[in-house]
Amino acid sequence: MFDSRHNVVGIVNSRLVLMAGFGGLLLLLLAFAGVDAINTLEQIQASNDAIRDEFLLRTRVLERIRADLYISGTYVRDYLLERESGKAEGNRYSLIETRNDMDAALGDYRKLLNVQESAPFQALTAELEAYWKVLEPMFRWSPEQRQRDGYPFLRDEVFRRRMSMLGIADRIGALNELQLQAGKTKVGETFAEFRKRLLITLVSTIGLGLILASFSMRKLLSLEKEAAEHYREIVHTRTELKQLSARLVEAQENERRSISRDLHDQVGQELTGILMEMAHISILIRARDTQAAEVKAGEIKKLVESCLQVVRNMSLLLRPSMLDDLGLVPALEWQAKEVSKRSGLRVKVVAEEVSEDLPEEHKTCIYRIVQEALHNIVQHAGAVNVSVTVRQEPDRLLLSIQDDGKGFNIGRERGMGLLGMQERVSNLEGTFEVVSEPSQGTGLRVSLPLVRTRDGNPMQTT
Repeated sequence: MFDSRHNVVGIVNSRLVLMAGFGGLLLLLLAFAGVDAINTLEQIQASNDAIRDEFLLRTRVLERIRADLYISGTYVRDYLLERESGKAEGNRYSLIETRNDMDAALGDYRKLLNVQESAPFQALTAELEAYWKVLEPMFRWSPEQRQRDGYPFLRDEVFRRRMSMLGIADRIGALNELQLQAGKTKVGETFAEFRKRLLITLVSTIGLGLILASFSMRKLLSLEKEAAEHYREIVHTRTELKQLSARLVEAQENERRSISRDLHDQVGQELTGILMEMAHISILIRARDTQAAEVKAGEIKKLVESCLQVVRNMSLLLRPSMLDDLGLVPALEWQAKEVSKRSGLRVKVVAEEVSEDLPEEHKTCIYRIVQEALHNIVQHAGAVNVSVTVRQEPDRLLLSIQDDGKGFNIGRERGMGLLGMQERVSNLEGTFEVVSEPSQGTGLRVSLPLVRTRDGNPMQTT
């Protein structure tokens, strides 16, 4: 129950972790997309503002140049047509200020030039220089000369040149508008790039989300499958343990019943016979029949020896003293002889480099497994030959039992005896394997790990 709850809690925690990771990744990707979108929009807005401000500034400077050019023509006209010297001088002074303002405007626009406007701007500058040079002789004219030559000069020189310069200014204005249109195109391209990047980000977010969701679902399904498998194993193991416990109790009771029966039927009867013979020998002794008493004494001795043999066999079946006195291999050989004597089964024991200093629990485990296996073979296998091989390696003790019997289906006929063997091996952290097929005999393989001491011998346990 604890394991199943632990698995359920693990699944729930895994779900929470996967959901948190999935949500966190989506939030991170969305946050990244949002920040990128804000930055791009700010860049677009800043670029748009810069283009608009530059266009307005350039337009204002061009308007200053145009205005100064128009008003210069007005001042030139007023200067040439003015009869009074004082007013004419005022118009001259205003014309000079207009030129200074125009030169300042030209300097400001020169800072804003691009490659396309360079040639038209140079042409405009050259025209303006020529314009002002044409006007210089006019300031040395007398009032009569201004009255006489002023109008033809305005018509032929000033107005004609002013129209030419206004045309150049219009060309620069048209280039400025083209620059504005190019800026708008650039902003549009930037916005299109932003939409493309945003679409890629969204597609990536959705794709990664789907991948993570798929991985999460597969992981959850795998965890749930593992939990269900563990739960089934736990239920199966508990069922086997219950059955094993019941069989162990039954085996214990059968063993006690067998011991009780042997004690009653053999030891008890022989002891009763001894008592009866002792009574007879007592009568013979009192009758002074020495010869008959000696015969009875011999019979009593045989009964006592038989009784001792029965008790010795019973103790050897429970745990042979030679397992403690002589070691594992002699105990296995004695057990093989006893089985062969009782059943006619030919049992061959082969020992390969088996140490006499094996741990007690390893010797007991091997002995009981061989005992149970031989019992099962005699009862169920119908075999003629059995091979028992014990081999010791540096880090493990190996046992192999192979018979030539009828075999069985392991998946369907796995009994409590095999479960008991497996339980003994599991307690020593070993491995247990049964290989059998109908009519192919049965093989049993056991591997028990050995803990080595510094001198290389198996570690003894108490």
